[in-house]
Amino acid sequence: MAVKLRLKRMGSKQKPFYRIVAADSRSPRDGKFLESVGTYDPIKKEDNVTVKEDRVLYWMQQGAIPTDTVRSLLSKKGIMKTFATSKVKEGK
Repeated sequence: MAVKLRLKRMGSKQKPFYRIVAADSRSPRDGKFLESVGTYDPIKKEDNVTVKEDRVLYWMQQGAIPTDTVRSLLSKKGIMKTFATSKVKEGK
């Protein structure tokens, strides 16, 4: 089973709100997911991303692949850098 970290659209028309979820890559965008690990609100100007950093790192260590959009959101939060440094430490 290939797991991806991706966005699940919530909210109403013209007012999008997204959950960052760990889901099987074969399931539909708004379908079944394994775990919700954060949120993204594009309407807000500041502090529009909340993430459970420990759970994101857990899923990525288990082989989950973030989509391009989620990767950029995690990079802005500094989680991708944390993940890269943890991989380097494990290798040594």
